[in-house]
Amino acid sequence: MKKFEMITLLGPTATGKTKLAVCLAEKLKGEIISADSRQVYRGMTIGTGKDIEDYTVNGKNIPYHLVDICDAGEEYNVFRFKQDFERTHKDIIDRNKIPVLCGGSGLYIEAVLKDYKLINVPPDKKLREKLEPKTDEELTGILISLTALHNISDTSNRKRLIRAIEIASFQKNNPREKNTSGIRSVILGIRFERNILKQRITERLKNRLNEGMIAEAEELLSRGVSKEKLIYYGLEYKYLAEYLDGQYNYNDMFQKLNSAIHRFSKRQMTWFRKMERDGFEINWIEGELSDDKKLAAALDIIKGSGISP
Repeated sequence: MKKFEMITLLGPTATGKTKLAVCLAEKLKGEIISADSRQVYRGMTIGTGKDIEDYTVNGKNIPYHLVDICDAGEEYNVFRFKQDFERTHKDIIDRNKIPVLCGGSGLYIEAVLKDYKLINVPPDKKLREKLEPKTDEELTGILISLTALHNISDTSNRKRLIRAIEIASFQKNNPREKNTSGIRSVILGIRFERNILKQRITERLKNRLNEGMIAEAEELLSRGVSKEKLIYYGLEYKYLAEYLDGQYNYNDMFQKLNSAIHRFSKRQMTWFRKMERDGFEINWIEGELSDDKKLAAALDIIKGSGISP
């Protein structure tokens, strides 16, 4: 029997990953490790969909990690994530608990499952000076020539685009080692029929706006987080920052942001399909099932993995 040491639960945005992961953790005496590139930031709660209330199930508070670990305005990356993950994973294992990695950031998940050997890429002042006069279109062309463009958000603003070229240039000259035998994990995924997922995304966006997402962005700006930094974080914060700057009316902001989240969801599924082509077995669970049936399906898959409370 194969012995796994972790459960990974992935899927595109708005599929209810956290809720199912918490239910699994409660059943299996586990703890959640977030694999979300933006939930690490304090003060970015509604826009990143932390849904902290989901971490309580059957009256129990399920421990979670790598959420709210740095200040908004900082730049968190896959290098820092992998360091934080390794420390957290070891701590959970040492306490005889089961780690449940949960999120939709494909690069973060793959960095763990393939055990990327990452280097903290230093700033390259000369390269930045060379790139600065170029147009965004020229910069995008340079980035595409250096690497497969997995993360479209790298082109969402100029600073992020230049940094992506800087990283890709460094990695081309200093190839990172990739293993295909990192953490041994049983991998679960939640998926919905495309039209249903689109409805869920739109409804969730409406709810978040009603819950105060605009006020959250205003609070971040008032605390000194720059408009440029919010734009760097992409999606909700990019469009909210531009809306608050007067670039759009409310309806235009909503439509543009809603479309951007739909595109992001499709890119997430593209990444996960690539993981499958690379040899990872993702056990997909249909999102339309009731919560109880999704949990039962997940537990049935896990049963043969060697993981037990």
